[in-house]
Amino acid sequence: MYEYIKGQLANLEPTQAVIDCGGVGYLLEITLNTYEALRRADAAQVKLYAHLVVREDAQQLFGFYDLAEREMFRILVGVNGVGNQTARMMLSSLTVDELRQAIQMQDVKKVQRVKGIGAKTAQRIVLELADKVGVVGSEVGIRSSENTQARDEAMTALVMLGFAKPAVEKLLMSNDWKTPDGSPMTVEDIIKVGLQRL
Repeated sequence: MYEYIKGQLANLEPTQAVIDCGGVGYLLEITLNTYEALRRADAAQVKLYAHLVVREDAQQLFGFYDLAEREMFRILVGVNGVGNQTARMMLSSLTVDELRQAIQMQDVKKVQRVKGIGAKTAQRIVLELADKVGVVGSEVGIRSSENTQARDEAMTALVMLGFAKPAVEKLLMSNDWKTPDGSPMTVEDIIKVGLQRL
């Protein structure tokens, strides 16, 4: 729903940032890595890539200084047993590159050193993400940059249709959602594929 929030940094704390965008203050949950980046940024104009979490009892908006961190966050929450706060804790304890390297090297102990991550969860993260983290890079041109909005809208629609959010997220993160000619798929096309595979 939200691709990014851009505006004046009105308030900054280690876990939260408030961005004034057109007179509306957006409260975003952030990682420590994003916090450090915002501390060095020009407060008059900042930009955070957003990830909206909608639950029955609350809505949370997470903000990330760069696309790579947001994509890693989305991949992490697709793992069974890894929630939003756990993923944020992981990305506060390790950089995207450090986490990607730990997963690629199957360094379970390094992942387990993150507060709140047990041995079984660390093993699950390493096993499930070994073939996915290679697509997360520091450049803007990562896998989902072209059609993130279409994928997000498709996810919302599929969850509203009654499919479990973790299963939907896992499916949507497992594909670059492009047509045979290389152009981004539409929301409708992604939903159709999702209905067939879920």
